[in-house]
Amino acid sequence: MKTILITGCSSGYGLATARHFHAQGWNVIASMRTPRTDLLPPSDRLRILPLDVTRSDSIAQALQTAGPIDVLVNNAGLGLFGAFEATPMATVRDIFDTNTFGTMAVTQAVLPQMRDRRAGLVVNVTSSATLAPMPLVAAYTASKTAIEGFTASLAFELEAFGVRVKLVEPGYAPTTQFTANGAERMQGLIPPAYAPCAQSVFAALGQPAAVTTEQDVAEAVWAAVNDASARLRYAAGADAVALAGAHGAGTLAH
Repeated sequence: MKTILITGCSSGYGLATARHFHAQGWNVIASMRTPRTDLLPPSDRLRILPLDVTRSDSIAQALQTAGPIDVLVNNAGLGLFGAFEATPMATVRDIFDTNTFGTMAVTQAVLPQMRDRRAGLVVNVTSSATLAPMPLVAAYTASKTAIEGFTASLAFELEAFGVRVKLVEPGYAPTTQFTANGAERMQGLIPPAYAPCAQSVFAALGQPAAVTTEQDVAEAVWAAVNDASARLRYAAGADAVALAGAHGAGTLAH
């Protein structure tokens, strides 16, 4: 029976992925900064661990408690919506600390055991914003795009050791807590000069042609984990699948 460790399981994609893998019979280690035992069913195949991906001591403690891991899913992330001009660099660094450096740090900590076993898989969850950039999410998109490049290179680097690395790229998911969780750090990030742009973006998001659900992402992670091929990217959600197709065909417009 294989074991999967998923970061950022308090809501959204991480919670759905933990539930999905548990339902499929896996041992699941659901990690979150502030553990909550009411989110997942009691089970001898499920453990909830505290893990703050921005703290090396927290990462080390979580991995020591977790024991051998077959699959790591780096899902923990922060959202940010606002004009880059108005975004304090301290906020940009916070976004990178979690989305980029947190993903790298947890991956780096897990790799020795996978390399020694010559087996293992790392799945990094990014965003379809890396396929089709949109306004007012420049810092967030940059943090996720960095992980796209990191993952693509790392996949080659670890190939000789039998360790695989893959990307899951979710689309726009209005039912997640992306906005609610970031409301405080987003205050004041839409100056009057950017209001027309923001209104246009909000209008488009209010009438999407297609969206992504949490279950879409869980199923994309499941597909990535169970695909033994060298495929790197897995779009999650109807909108992300459409963007990935257009991106591959070179038809995306600015």
